[in-house]
Amino acid sequence: MEYVSSDMKLLPYGMMNFEDIRLDNYYYVDKTSFIPLIERSDRYFFFIRPRRFGKSLTLNMLQHYYDVRTRDKFDALFGDLYIGKHPTDDRNSYLVLYLNFSGINGELHNYRSGLDAHCNTCFNYFCDIYAEYLPQGIREKLDKKEGAVEQLDVLYHECERAGQKIYLFIDEYDHFTNAILSDADSLRRYTEETHKEGYLRAFFNKVKAGTYSSIKRCFITGVSPVTMDDLTSGFNIGTNYSLSSKFNQMMGFTEAEVREMLAYYSTKTSFNHTIDELIGLMKPWYDSYCFAQECYGETTLYNSNMVLYFVKNYIDNNGRVPRNMIESNIRIDYEKLRMLIRKDKEFAHDASAIQTLVSQGYITGELKESFPAANIVDSDNFVSLLYYFGMLTISGMYKGKTKLTIPNQVVQEQLYTYLLNTYNEADLSFSNHEKDELASALAYDGAWQSYFGYIADCLKRYASQRDKQKGEFFVHGFTLAMTAQNRFYRPISEADTQAGYADIFLCPLLDIYPDMQHSYIIELKYAKYKDPEDRVEELRKEGIAQANRYADTDTVQNAVGSTQLHKIVVVYKGMEMRVCEEI
Repeated sequence: MEYVSSDMKLLPYGMMNFEDIRLDNYYYVDKTSFIPLIERSDRYFFFIRPRRFGKSLTLNMLQHYYDVRTRDKFDALFGDLYIGKHPTDDRNSYLVLYLNFSGINGELHNYRSGLDAHCNTCFNYFCDIYAEYLPQGIREKLDKKEGAVEQLDVLYHECERAGQKIYLFIDEYDHFTNAILSDADSLRRYTEETHKEGYLRAFFNKVKAGTYSSIKRCFITGVSPVTMDDLTSGFNIGTNYSLSSKFNQMMGFTEAEVREMLAYYSTKTSFNHTIDELIGLMKPWYDSYCFAQECYGETTLYNSNMVLYFVKNYIDNNGRVPRNMIESNIRIDYEKLRMLIRKDKEFAHDASAIQTLVSQGYITGELKESFPAANIVDSDNFVSLLYYFGMLTISGMYKGKTKLTIPNQVVQEQLYTYLLNTYNEADLSFSNHEKDELASALAYDGAWQSYFGYIADCLKRYASQRDKQKGEFFVHGFTLAMTAQNRFYRPISEADTQAGYADIFLCPLLDIYPDMQHSYIIELKYAKYKDPEDRVEELRKEGIAQANRYADTDTVQNAVGSTQLHKIVVVYKGMEMRVCEEI
């Protein structure tokens, strides 16, 4: 019988209602110390973070803090939190207007009707809940007006007449970015909506006009800066704080916060691992986000949603590590990723940004605070978009530019999955059953010849002419992407070190599959198609020396556990695998 304390706080996995979390005994990571910082910042606050990073809960927390209706609940909601002990003068002094654009139909051809319908519902709700603060007859005045733009005009003027001030929250203001990325026709329609007399532009113009009246503060969030630039002349008073070091830790969890959570639950239920062991398990999958250049080398952030997923599953499974380290909901993001990779392939520049990233381990660029949708193909803009979507994280500087890397295993698996599916213009389908059988035989039977033979066969069949021209980049990227599909391992592709360069270490996931038998170092070498034949033998010898050196490193020695370590040297000449042998 597993021990679980009766007063153990529940985990708020997937929850976005701050009041429910606080009043119904859920665990809450206190982010309220950022409230005074927000108040000292510009009043019209833009903030971009990847999906599932805590934006909606942060917005909901702020709504409860500023709403006049929650004044009587202040102690229950905030009493033991930072802001409960250090309240600001502005607490509970606003009428809160909350709009969530994710509820709007994302199709741009009928976007206006979707925006009108959503805003009409929100405006009516606003009038109902704040009836005692507003002039009589406001609902009737709204009903006489056509659409969101005209109704917003009435709303903020009526609030001003009543001496009330509005705090406007807009969540997922860029919800329709997906549609923009997907095809040229959507881009044309989007341009019409955000430029000149477009309806979306008119709406943000009206928000701006409201800031001269009763809209005293705005907090606007999304996942991409694309829309912001196109709307700037419609709303040029907002300040983008997404890259600000002050707010780097406002969303997501620091390692200290994760440790505190684990320490709490370790006293309430049975743990089979130490906190250090659990951090060691979670870190490669969920950590390493950095959202401000100045903060690089200091605190990194964990994806909060993924941490809650892991801890909840660990507790539910009686102290066993979840079999799947990636929650199934994250796979919804794949469609956006598919569009990005497709866009990446259309670019005129020689090297695909994503392929460079996979092969080289990093990419450089200048992070842009915003850019128009039409300029998404610009190299720096595209890299910035990958960063805002959470596909890249800041890793310092390189030759005067920002160095960006894939933050963790969750993102790596997403990138590699779609990279495989877009290596060829055809709709590739690798046999999942065949791959699973080969992966299992690799982990349990040491059957490495058939596994790497299968990769070589796929690589040869699916390489396009353009891929062949990329040579080593393509071979390395394809092999890494294929091994990333293997559920028994975490592929580690090491950067150059003085100890040598090991292309791929298949690190065994022994906490999930404790009975697996085999682990692997793969030294992957590439000779050009035109190179002389003796170049293959030269590379083979190089690979043997490097694999032997790498096998002795602490990284490998600490990770292989009870498995048998195989050192495999693979040499390609062009698209042909010429050597595949165990040392």
